[in-house]
Amino acid sequence: MLKQLSIKREYLLVAASILLLIISYHLAFKKTIEAWQEHNRLNKELMQSAGVDLQPAYLNRKNHNIGQIINFYKTDTVAFRSSAISAIASIAEKENVKLSEVPTQDPIYHTDKFIIQKLDFEGDYFALTRMLNQLQATKGIGVCRSATFRVITTRTTVAEVKKLVLEVYLETVK
Repeated sequence: MLKQLSIKREYLLVAASILLLIISYHLAFKKTIEAWQEHNRLNKELMQSAGVDLQPAYLNRKNHNIGQIINFYKTDTVAFRSSAISAIASIAEKENVKLSEVPTQDPIYHTDKFIIQKLDFEGDYFALTRMLNQLQATKGIGVCRSATFRVITTRTTVAEVKKLVLEVYLETVK
């Protein structure tokens, strides 16, 4: 069939190459070039607007989100020793856990913005774990920063008694 054409093969090769180039342009290169041009246009607009952080709607959303995070951490420092600890004790009682120790506030754990309070609980492992999950979900008592399970052995005249103790450090914002 190609031998019967009166057109030279070189012209046919050039025409096929041009046709392939046009098809390639429409299928792949056209969208890539448009995306590259759109990228350049958006970069120029971003430079002219002096960045995204100066837009008021963005700043309002950012401040609102930061406020929600701070409110999650925040507690009333005056009432923490009474109302928050009573709330924690009621959670512990529901889970059949004993709030065994609330040490005095250590000045080492106080900064100008945060207070860290240590609490000790006694009970079985599963009850302590459920109570810890409840503490983490409760708002207004602070955020659990650390939790440590320990087995403490006390010697009595009769025998050694082992008990499982959970030490929890709660952090609150002043």
